[in-house]
Amino acid sequence: MDLSIIIVNYNTRDLTNQTIDSIIKYTKGVDYEIIVVDNSSDKNQQCRYKNEQVKILPDIDNHGFGHACNVGAKASKGELLLFLNSDTLINDSSLMKCVQYMKNNQSIGVLGARILLRDGTLDHGCKRGFPTPSAAFYYYAGLDKKYPASRKFGAYRQTFLCETETNEVDSVSGAFLMVSKELFENINGFDEAFFMYGEDLDLCYRVKEKGYKIIYYPEAVITHLKGQSGLYKSSKIVIYHFYNAMLLFYKKHYKNKYNFIITILVYSAVKFKYWMTILKREVLND
Repeated sequence: MDLSIIIVNYNTRDLTNQTIDSIIKYTKGVDYEIIVVDNSSDKNQQCRYKNEQVKILPDIDNHGFGHACNVGAKASKGELLLFLNSDTLINDSSLMKCVQYMKNNQSIGVLGARILLRDGTLDHGCKRGFPTPSAAFYYYAGLDKKYPASRKFGAYRQTFLCETETNEVDSVSGAFLMVSKELFENINGFDEAFFMYGEDLDLCYRVKEKGYKIIYYPEAVITHLKGQSGLYKSSKIVIYHFYNAMLLFYKKHYKNKYNFIITILVYSAVKFKYWMTILKREVLND
């Protein structure tokens, strides 16, 4: 089998069904299966899609996104794995193009698509640099927006790369992440310490350590229907996991590369951003 498409459903039945519909409608010329790992807390939101190509795996104990993806990967039969968000829509022949591109380029470790938001603008998470302390500082200071052509200031969002051209990047988005099953197993899958957020960055980091390329491939286009109201409308637990993922990533990959002053500054900055987000959330939801 060419491809196993792994979708995690967490109380998003209608969105998940919509994603599956788009896969079946637009995917031709590829031998594929769809694996839905369902860890919904609401029985009414559990996926019950009826199709011979769709396998539904109940995962009652919710141990996070990365864990659910690993569960799906273990049950997969495809040579390639595609981790796909439940709030995405596949366009045209995107999956066939990706499978062919991966098969023709053995040096590629991970492939990501061009991801567009509802309004047609780019979801910048689909082509990123790693969040080094300097790259994160330039991003939060807004210097990438002021100097988008700068490789230095645009390091995190890779703003200096044309969104319609294929390029090697540091990381792509977990909303659409294709990797060979052999490589995925070789690096022991997603690190389940990342409950939600950051697991895609961490996986790409480890893939690059193995000497493989991470490729942003805009010939494949998908739509991401994620909420655009930002973290300020999210629950406190979601906000916690978002910022905690930053600390986990830094501790795992960068803490031993920087002196303790940089580490203190990074931890302080993340904690400050966390509490400011919580405060703004309380104001907006008051």
